[in-house]
Amino acid sequence: MTLTLRNRLTLVYGGLFLIGGILLLVLTYSLVKNTTPGTAGIIMSRQEVPSPGPGPTDDFVTEQQKAQLMLTENVWDDALEAISTRGTLALVLVAVGTIALGWLIAGRMLRPLQRVTDTAARIAEAPAAGQGLHERIKVQGPQDELRELAETFNRMLERLDHSFDGQRSFISNASHELRTPLTVTRALLEVAVNRQGASADVRQLGDTLLEVNARHERLIEGLLLLMRSDRELGERSYVDLADIAEHVAAQTPAPNVTVTTTCEEAPTRGEPVLLERMIQNLVENAIRYNLTEDGWVKVNTRLEDDHAIVEVSNSGPVVPAFEVPGLFEPFRRLGTERLATASKGAGLGLSIVRAVAEAHGGEATAKPRPEGGLIITVAFPAATT
Repeated sequence: MTLTLRNRLTLVYGGLFLIGGILLLVLTYSLVKNTTPGTAGIIMSRQEVPSPGPGPTDDFVTEQQKAQLMLTENVWDDALEAISTRGTLALVLVAVGTIALGWLIAGRMLRPLQRVTDTAARIAEAPAAGQGLHERIKVQGPQDELRELAETFNRMLERLDHSFDGQRSFISNASHELRTPLTVTRALLEVAVNRQGASADVRQLGDTLLEVNARHERLIEGLLLLMRSDRELGERSYVDLADIAEHVAAQTPAPNVTVTTTCEEAPTRGEPVLLERMIQNLVENAIRYNLTEDGWVKVNTRLEDDHAIVEVSNSGPVVPAFEVPGLFEPFRRLGTERLATASKGAGLGLSIVRAVAEAHGGEATAKPRPEGGLIITVAFPAATT
């Protein structure tokens, strides 16, 4: 078992006090013992006393000296015994009190460090990236090393907070600014393609440009949704993932692909629009990256170990295991670092899936099927009615 810093400091305090107390007790015992006169010394000191003379008094003085000698020896023996027994007991009692006091003092001294740890833990456990960076550690007390650590940590949080805010603001502004010209371009292309007298070449070129424009619109919508997923959710309502999965599977076009659903009750709490878009991305990706003939997609929801599970599996090309983690990165796909313009999707599908899952306190994982295709599983905390 690993001891905490507080326990280690307490053991150091108590150990140093106990070692010092033992040394002091041994030194005191040695000094007292060396100072104690021996029996011969006491007899010699008694012989120096002048005798009153011959007679019956000699026997009386001798007996009196013997009694004093025995009394003196008993006193020194009792003193040494008291030092060795009662002194040891007193040392043990004081050591226990010192260890308890050291534990309290260590906790008080490490309290600022505990505040730093608690703040860092709350930020690390935030459902989405960038959440919780507005928190700051309450700095108080003397200007020591722990206060300097807290102030440094606050400055780091402030810089990270500004960085995330700037990133979100840039994505939001750029996405909104690009929406208008794309909408205007789509309208002009539709007019040019559908006007009377348009040649076949013009219609073909217009259809191609409309497809490219639609892809750019999906890209902008994906960026806005990804930014929204990274922000803190508002109210969370009771949602059954089974209802959403069945609705999405029924409404999503699937040419040359068979979509089957096995949806058991899977309740959770979250934002229904984001959860629906997440499942829609899963189903669309499974349909898009599939076999050209006899492809299939299976959508499954269930409760498992206090988690609401959404699982989408499909047939398709064989996916190397080392490629799977990169599929959740923005603008990434199998076999390439970046998406080309003519690729099938905008490259944000699984990125949005992971962002929505993390915003709801869940986790998205994927594993390849040996026969080809993927099994993507998203687990959310289950909710009770």
